[in-house]
Amino acid sequence: MVLTRRWERLASHTVLLDPPSRLRSTMLRQVLHEGLKATFYRVGHFVANHPVFFASTPVLISILLGASFSRYRIEENVEHLLAPKHSLAKIEGNLVDSLFPVNRSKHTLYSDLQTPGRYGRVIVTTARGSVLDQHHVDLVLNLHSAITKIQVDMLGFNYTFAHLCLLDESNSCIVDDILRVLEEVWAWRSANRSAPPLQYPITRLQDGREAYIGHQLGGVQRGGRESVTVRSARALQLTYYLQVASPLNEAVAARWESEFCRTLERFQEAHPELGLLPFTSSSLQHDFQQSSRVAERPLLVSLALCAALAVLCCVMRDCVRSKPWLGLLSLVTVSLATLTSAGIVNLTGGKYNSTFLGIPFVVLGHGLLGTFEMLSSWRRTREDQHVKERAAAVFSDCMLPFSASTAMYLVTFGIGASPFTNIEAVRLFCRNICIAVIFNYLYILTFYGSNLVFAGYLENNYQHSLFCRKVPKPEVLQQRPTWYRCLMHTQYNEEVTEPSDLRAYEHHLLVSFMKRYYCDWITNTYVKPFVVLFYLVYISFALMGYLQVSEGYDLSNLVATETSTIAYTRAQQRFFSSYSPVIGFYIYESIEYWNASVQEDLLEYTKGFERISWFESYLNYLHSLNLSSTLPRHNFTEHLRYGFLKLPQFLHFSDDIIFSRRMDGEADVAASRMFLVAKTTENKREEMSVLLDTLRKLSHTSRVKFIIFNPSFVYMDRYASSVCAPLNNACISALFLLFFSAFLAADPLVNVWLTLTVASVTFGVVGFMTLWRVELDCMSVLCLIYGVNHAIDASTPLVSTFALGRDYTRTRWVRQALERHGVPMLQTYLCYSTTLLPLAAVPSNLTRTLFRCLFLTVLITLFHCLAILPVVLTFLPPSKKKRKGKKAVENREEIECVEMVDSTRVVDQITTV
Repeated sequence: MVLTRRWERLASHTVLLDPPSRLRSTMLRQVLHEGLKATFYRVGHFVANHPVFFASTPVLISILLGASFSRYRIEENVEHLLAPKHSLAKIEGNLVDSLFPVNRSKHTLYSDLQTPGRYGRVIVTTARGSVLDQHHVDLVLNLHSAITKIQVDMLGFNYTFAHLCLLDESNSCIVDDILRVLEEVWAWRSANRSAPPLQYPITRLQDGREAYIGHQLGGVQRGGRESVTVRSARALQLTYYLQVASPLNEAVAARWESEFCRTLERFQEAHPELGLLPFTSSSLQHDFQQSSRVAERPLLVSLALCAALAVLCCVMRDCVRSKPWLGLLSLVTVSLATLTSAGIVNLTGGKYNSTFLGIPFVVLGHGLLGTFEMLSSWRRTREDQHVKERAAAVFSDCMLPFSASTAMYLVTFGIGASPFTNIEAVRLFCRNICIAVIFNYLYILTFYGSNLVFAGYLENNYQHSLFCRKVPKPEVLQQRPTWYRCLMHTQYNEEVTEPSDLRAYEHHLLVSFMKRYYCDWITNTYVKPFVVLFYLVYISFALMGYLQVSEGYDLSNLVATETSTIAYTRAQQRFFSSYSPVIGFYIYESIEYWNASVQEDLLEYTKGFERISWFESYLNYLHSLNLSSTLPRHNFTEHLRYGFLKLPQFLHFSDDIIFSRRMDGEADVAASRMFLVAKTTENKREEMSVLLDTLRKLSHTSRVKFIIFNPSFVYMDRYASSVCAPLNNACISALFLLFFSAFLAADPLVNVWLTLTVASVTFGVVGFMTLWRVELDCMSVLCLIYGVNHAIDASTPLVSTFALGRDYTRTRWVRQALERHGVPMLQTYLCYSTTLLPLAAVPSNLTRTLFRCLFLTVLITLFHCLAILPVVLTFLPPSKKKRKGKKAVENREEIECVEMVDSTRVVDQITTV
């Protein structure tokens, strides 16, 4: 019956307001809007009727699921988390491993942070002088001796490096060529003879073999500008590879790596003139998870600050209307939701990684806005109403926009949690965010809603909001001491407080500030031009940063700062940035190596690189014998197998060539590999990405079928598209939902303004985070997805209240919207920004990215909601002007509403009696 009358009133109202073409759609939107509000009104009534059940059930669920932390596990495979799952580099890596396994490689495939298998690596630097000085050479050889003598006890047997190392064809441990160079230098000096000049980056050993030492000797100063002779060097790098053929080997190698780091620490203490920077195969994983350990205390400080600010934001001078416990319970609600989602992850076999540090902050931003909006709506209810009616009115007022924003969270993060997301860390984060947001919404609906009912009963009975003690009436209170009167101060109000009258709450500091000062100031005619000018400056700086966005595929951006990974990476960048990582050039099919045109193609492809190539050495070998390089196939292969590869200086090339038998029984080169090194600058990773794309395109068009590979390529290949895809999908889905819901919203212009606000906020966050030296990696992209949702979450109530307002002017409704929703925004951002501050002190690049992105999101969203939108809405649609002839309809509707309000009051008073 009530819905029928409401439909009739809306129909008569719409006939006068809208043209006939818009009649049906407008009526449908308004009826749908009113129907949803009525549904949430009943939900609020139901929760208010069973407050004990809804307050206790979430706590019990959280405790039961929180007990699953006994199954807590940590993800140890960093490549599985951070490298794109579907990339050409992984396919190429599998092909390379099948043709040339790592344990057959006599050349070291260096990369910045990782190498397949187990290994220990150390960069040796000197404070003064050259690392090639006699004293330093002796120390380096002593260090090498100490490392090879490391013993690891396992099952009663002492394992040394000789038991674990990779072996060459003579069953000797494979060591770096720079060690052989140092041994030769030491031998020459021991014999009181001057050593031959050392060449760089390719030098020749005493046995005639050419060795690449560009990644083993760093900080090199040459004899001249074009000279290849080394005059001095500031650093050298040693790597010790270990076997992992069995689980026992894996366990022993892991313990050997730990002992390797301890040995270097002891050697550093004994010889402070050397700087030793260790790095092992497990360093990256350990330092990635180190962010969680160093963030423990700051997170506790954040929790304490948030609790204190949440209580202070809800405190008033009036001891009855003050709601300190509800401020604290808003944080408790978010904590219960996070604990429940973490328990579900543990029960389903999920593993923890450091990117999960951002989950509590995302849930906190979502939850604080919802709870403080409910508190603000409670202040607008009439105090003479029954508590159940007030709670139902709060649900009817707040839950519709909160449900819409929650649905937006689930859609945007749900797309990121789909199997189509190419980076596992992003997918896991989005999946867990969806679980946490669902429980956060349910717990605010139940746990926080029921506690709001309890607080309402305390207020109705005039009990102290903190101590729950009955507050005496004014005549009794005057007889008590001064301290007691201050503690029990309240404003008895026997008159009815209208829903729009906030006089009873004007003693609240933020309410008073917003109503008396800020609303009039921001809508002042002389302030608006300065706000618009400030927005233009904001857009200019955002555009400047947006044009400089860079990809953050450097894994050191995701680890703790005071770790071996960062120290090692800085040393790499300082001393070994002149050359790129060694790139494997693999020819995976049989080609006519003896053909002149094929030889020209191969030499052209490798032109401009430093080369370690069996093919080029073989051609030079043929020329030294006065033989043509274009021999017949049989002669070319026979000279290669029985002449070239039998010489000691070329014997190491045997592992670079795979021979096969043809149908006629003759041998043929089935596959081969060469090693290329490019000259680089400080922007080595950007140059490597460009080089990878260039060589890939060349491999698709060339006659010679080849692939290129380096272990670091699995992190670079398709990284930009993989890491940005969830953000692009989130933005597209958000825009699609806003467009689709415009046909269902009470006013389509609400969604238009939300779309513009989200675009402006996201654009600003991307631009300013670039200016703040934050790159696009998995952590920053996840924060940007949250920024899209947070902008919608914060601006929806403000824009909806303004757009749905009738009568008066735009300025009047802007003030009305700010009075209603400005205080919850200020409360949320005060608590949230204070919670983020301790993250800035965490010594971790991951938390630094998290803090900067979230802080920018909060600051820019606050700027839009409290400055840009209030100013722009005062002179842009929707218009509040009305036609003649509709005043009577509005007056009649207003009278009906007043009668309904009065009847409710009578019913409430009878029920109370």
